Amino acid sequence: MTCFPASPTNCSIVPPYLLSRIAERPDRLAAAAEAARRTLMEFSSVAETGQLGRTAKAPSSGTAFSPKLRRTVYDAMHRQELPGREVRAEGSASTGDPAVDETYDGLGATYALYEDAYGRSSVDGAGQPLLATVHYGRDYDNAFWDGAQMVLGDGDGEVFERFSKSLTVIGHELTHGVIQYTAKLVYQDQAGALNESLADVFGSLVEQKLLGQTAADASWLVGEGLFTPEVSGSALRSLAAPGTAYDDDVLGKDPQPADMSGYIETTSDNGGVHLNSGIPNHAFYLASVRLGGYAWERAGQIWYDTITEPNFPADCTFPVFAAATITAAEKRYGAGSEESSAVQAAWQEVNVMV
Repeated sequence: MTCFPASPTNCSIVPPYLLSRIAERPDRLAAAAEAARRTLMEFSSVAETGQLGRTAKAPSSGTAFSPKLRRTVYDAMHRQELPGREVRAEGSASTGDPAVDETYDGLGATYALYEDAYGRSSVDGAGQPLLATVHYGRDYDNAFWDGAQMVLGDGDGEVFERFSKSLTVIGHELTHGVIQYTAKLVYQDQAGALNESLADVFGSLVEQKLLGQTAADASWLVGEGLFTPEVSGSALRSLAAPGTAYDDDVLGKDPQPADMSGYIETTSDNGGVHLNSGIPNHAFYLASVRLGGYAWERAGQIWYDTITEPNFPADCTFPVFAAATITAAEKRYGAGSEESSAVQAAWQEVNVMV
């Protein structure tokens, strides 16, 4: 997930370093290389102007909404203009277009996680309508949250399938909306990696809740199903085993570290936000499997309590976040509880706490 530098709410699922690798290999995957170059050009354009191709205003955060699910899916018809033509609204029948119907269902599944598990109505907590645009651009190799809605490309067909195929992508993008209204984490260094991690965590929980999976049964993969058979990889990221999601002659090997011994010091990628997010991702996984059962219940509740705590620091570091999750566990379940012990052990295992 990348947040475009000029506007920290414009966030996309595929990081620029991965697109760059694809763009450099026209000898192997010509269509994918061209699609990656076009996608990277939009990164540059947004970084310079802070603007996407929006042609209509989405509802502002100050508008009052009723706290119930309201979805609208638009079709950009392969243009890079938003939001596009309305093709499915709340309560209407399926369209037969997989991208439209998968997105509509994914919006509902994400809303259900936040409402059923945490009593939160939509991304803003006050019933904001969930908006999404599909068929964005031509062979567009990404999906993103722009501060008002989610946008999904169709992929290039050589490396990436359509982005609506992965429910974790939809849950991830909408969680960036939740973060926008709660923790407001800056998109730089460890705070940015936490921003990415939280989107991965709750995106995974959306899928697990829909499928009724326990922590032991879940795949813990983000972006599973996005890669075509041409790619040697299962997903964009793995919370269970960061660094193992793909190992491909074009994409390279998944570079995420699983603990602080592999922490990557870099000035690129906003200080390695997509890379170092593997560390808090793995901590959440470890806490979840220690606690057992459904991860969205106890571990997820602790992480949700943490980001919704008043005065949460927007520049939060890994140690500060770890301490905050332990405090949240103790507040809800008690000092010395199984929950607080599991969370503390998880952060110790990834070497964030000693």
